[in-house]
Amino acid sequence: MKIAAQENEAAATLAAFDRHIAPAVKQARATLPQAKRRFLKGLPSGQAFFVTTRLNDPDGVMEQVFVRVRQWQGAQVSGEIASELGTVKTYQQGQPINFTEAAILDWTISRPDGTEEGNYVGKLIEGSNR
Repeated sequence: MKIAAQENEAAATLAAFDRHIAPAVKQARATLPQAKRRFLKGLPSGQAFFVTTRLNDPDGVMEQVFVRVRQWQGAQVSGEIASELGTVKTYQQGQPINFTEAAILDWTISRPDGTEEGNYVGKLIEGSNR
């Protein structure tokens, strides 16, 4: 019974988090086609393209991560996990990964001077934590 209660609490927490970030995810997905076109044309030297997605362990544990995009063909995205993982154990930072465009929650273009474009969800979360 205790495990079921913990699973229900985790599901409720995730649902609340999803409601909180929904406006940012909507904005990111609305601007994703333009960002994708820029990536496919080739970003200026020193810039990197990241997307935010979620990874799941077989036991249902989930973690939201950044993936540095290396290739994007049709709806298939390939890259490597850029985040340091703390919850999910079957993946690791630097690991190659493939997933569909539909799994993207957000996108970020990182510039050499430290500025960034996009990262709508990240900026919302950072603003909430202040």
